Amino acid sequence: MARRPLLTATAAATLLCALWFVPSAKATDGADGAAGAASAPSTLAVTNAGDEVSGPALAETGAGVDTTPYLIGGTAFLAIGAAFVAHAGRRAGA
Repeated sequence: MARRPLLTATAAATLLCALWFVPSAKATDGADGAAGAASAPSTLAVTNAGDEVSGPALAETGAGVDTTPYLIGGTAFLAIGAAFVAHAGRRAGA
C-alpha cells in the first residue's frame, strides 16, 4: 500500500478543515452593523490628552492581552517541527 499519497491527502484535508474555522475579516462599525469604515460617517474621537482627532478610533483592547498560551503553543509547534526535520535528516542519511 502506498502510504505517502495517503499521508499527503490526510495532511491536506486536515489543513483545509483547520482553515474552515478561521474567522472572516468582515468587521462591523458601530451598533447598526454597517460594514467597514467607508460606509459609516466620520466621527470625532477624543484622545487621552483631550485633543479631538477626526476619523474612526481604534478599539479599546484593555490593559493587556495574555500571550502566554500563544507563546507556549508556538514554541511547542516549533519544537515538533524541528524534531520532524531532524528525524527526516537522520532517515535520509541512513
